[in-house]
Amino acid sequence: VNPKDNNTFASASLDRTVKVWQLGSAQPNFTLEGHEKGVNCVDYYMGGDKPYLISGADDRMVKIWDYQNKTCVQTLEGHAQNIASVSFHPELPIILTGSEDGTVKIWHANTYRLETTLNYGLERVWSIGVLRGSNNVALGYDEGAILIKLGREEPAMSMDAGGKIIWAKHSELQQASLKALEKEEIQDGERLPLAVKDMGSCEVYPQTVQHNPNGRFVVVCGDGEYIIYTAMALRNKSFGSAQEFVWAADSSEYAVRESSSSIKLFKNFKEKKSFKPEFGAENIFGGALLGVKSVSGLAFYDWETQELVRRIEIQPRVVYWSETGELCCIATEDSYFILKYQSEAVAAAAENPEKVTEDGIEDAFDVLGEVSETVKTGLWVGDCFIYTNSVNRLNYYVGGEIVTVSHLDRTMYLLGYIPQDNRLYLGDKELNVVSFQLLLSVLEYQTAVMRRDFDTADRVLPTVPKEQRTRVAHFLEKQGFKKQALAVSSDAEHKFDLAIQLGDLDCAYTLAKESASEQKWKQLAELATSQAKFELAQQCLHEAQDHGGLLLLATAAGNADMVAKLGLQADQAGKHNVSFLSYFLLGDLERCLEILLTSNRIPEAAFFARTYLPSEISRVVEMWRVQLGKVNEKAGQSLADPKDYANLFPDYEASLQAQQMLAKERTKVIPAEDWKEIMANYERKPLEELNALADEEEMIDEVLDDKDHPIAGAIGLREELTGGNFESDDETEEVSPDDETEEVSHRPGGEGRASMDCSVEADNDNDVDKDYNSEEDLDKLLDEELDDLDIGEPSKLDTVGGITTEDLEAELEMDLDNLKLDDIDTTDVNLDDEELLED
Repeated sequence: VNPKDNNTFASASLDRTVKVWQLGSAQPNFTLEGHEKGVNCVDYYMGGDKPYLISGADDRMVKIWDYQNKTCVQTLEGHAQNIASVSFHPELPIILTGSEDGTVKIWHANTYRLETTLNYGLERVWSIGVLRGSNNVALGYDEGAILIKLGREEPAMSMDAGGKIIWAKHSELQQASLKALEKEEIQDGERLPLAVKDMGSCEVYPQTVQHNPNGRFVVVCGDGEYIIYTAMALRNKSFGSAQEFVWAADSSEYAVRESSSSIKLFKNFKEKKSFKPEFGAENIFGGALLGVKSVSGLAFYDWETQELVRRIEIQPRVVYWSETGELCCIATEDSYFILKYQSEAVAAAAENPEKVTEDGIEDAFDVLGEVSETVKTGLWVGDCFIYTNSVNRLNYYVGGEIVTVSHLDRTMYLLGYIPQDNRLYLGDKELNVVSFQLLLSVLEYQTAVMRRDFDTADRVLPTVPKEQRTRVAHFLEKQGFKKQALAVSSDAEHKFDLAIQLGDLDCAYTLAKESASEQKWKQLAELATSQAKFELAQQCLHEAQDHGGLLLLATAAGNADMVAKLGLQADQAGKHNVSFLSYFLLGDLERCLEILLTSNRIPEAAFFARTYLPSEISRVVEMWRVQLGKVNEKAGQSLADPKDYANLFPDYEASLQAQQMLAKERTKVIPAEDWKEIMANYERKPLEELNALADEEEMIDEVLDDKDHPIAGAIGLREELTGGNFESDDETEEVSPDDETEEVSHRPGGEGRASMDCSVEADNDNDVDKDYNSEEDLDKLLDEELDDLDIGEPSKLDTVGGITTEDLEAELEMDLDNLKLDDIDTTDVNLDDEELLED
């Protein structure tokens, strides 16, 4: 069907002709003859500038017809078998032909030059499908189908600094201006209602449209040629053949790549220089330096001298330069690099050729950053690199920080930034234009900070809206200027984080008090502790109800009062673990037991009582029986109580005494400096200590003779001589006169001691008033008194305890009579041994 006249259509026939028909007529309008064999396919040209149709036949020929003049315009030859399908592409200036030889050939629609041949190995080609508004092409084969994309997705669009946009729609150039728009009514991401004006038809099919830096000229590239027009009236200024075209930073300079080995440089539309790069030229890039991509990487050349500045081993997809020429972005297929150009180092190297290597000047560039993102399109505004990425996100990079401006709903391409509007403009492949707000003051501030121009930054800051201050503060923080970020930020959360990082306790305290956040109080407490501000740390921990932190602080400081208060607070707050530990550290075991009981941890309370408070076992076991009996009555009754089953609790009575002994210890306050001399609790064995204490008391109560035998009555004598007061090696025991008689009567041999005491008192009434504070004086006096006694005759001492000397001798004789010497084995004894005789 003819796209220009839906009432006419064309048909192909094996009779070697193409006929054009009118709807409603049985006769063809006309017949086109020229093929030598049957015609298999026919298609109309969809553009409005040419009345063409195309046909393919078994003669392996493709013919292009002018259906108005009824003549053959061009014949395309190259296929090796029958032509099965032909098509004019609706968007691109190409013709597609498919053949039974398995290939698809792509021809230029204007020059009819063969551009490329596709062969996917799927046997014969039978059909080619195209879609208006898309660069996609579907191919049908014997063994399957395949979908390919042709041409550039990026539209041929360009915008100058004043907001004038020029784009190509097929071969037509159109213009639109942003000046007439009401900027206040523009919404982010909405399509702009632009007034479009036709500028005229282009002699080449535009693949790229690009303004020069000052916006006075625009270049159109396509079909291996370039044409430079004036941007206002589209007057032809210059033209020539070129595979690629790039502008220099100087608007009057540009370069073209004529082939893979030749580059030409122009100035003021006149050829200035032609040179051939050492490793060839696959692509070229404009900007402050001329970039040439080759198999060896990316080489930068000076525009004036064509000298190699630096060769970098990288395969770039595109290169973007900032307006000042100081910053450069090299984008590859999967990442991009931000570089800083060191013009001073390059100038110094020019005067010292020794610093120039075969790869150029090593210090020419400094790498500022690398980001693993794919750049679709990009541009520089100041020191900020704005770009769209492969996931349709609009970002900008500044100082190592990436800021997302917007998430796009489709693929968009950057056109430019208008500072007066504070807006960024983008276009899509359907030539729709949208915009997003991006404040110039924010970009200027960030640029000034990057250049360390803080005077300018301070002047710009008041123009930054308050809602943007936090974004600026994050940027400052990223650059290491946390103090300035704290002053700029308007977000309380961010300010608190900065205050903590800076160690600003006053600011952090104020913010924590305003937010009343438990987490903030904990962070502030940690900071205060690190700065030895323990009072503030304690207050913060109280505000945060962090009982665990308070316990750590109190124990580290050795503050018993604080531990006691904490135990009470934790108990009231239901923090039984902290409360228990607090009282346990203070030695208040009774309170620890009550905490276990009130928190219904009765089994733990039973074991705790068994370990520390055996006197409470019976009470706790009774409660345990009740609790366990609710689950299993038999199990509850099986719990043993020491008062009923003493045999199951060995040393139970001793443990009660140990409890009393240790309870007295807990009442004493031990200085912290004595910790090295005190045995740890886990090393102590209270029952053994109790037994040792009892043995020590018995040793203290006994007085031994020179053969370590206890001397009966000697203790009473010593007490009488000292008035009941004497001092042992370990401790001093005081006995009141009123209790003296009672105490003596309870000791073994008390009566004999009383008699002896009386005798001593009668004989030594002149010495009673003397003080015997020295152990040596006491022993000396005791020896004198014993010497005065007649041991050979019965005396008061002989009858002490009711046992006389005669009784002892009689008992000894009885033992000797009962001794049977015959029962003693003396076989191993040598009676002649002198040593034995001496013994």
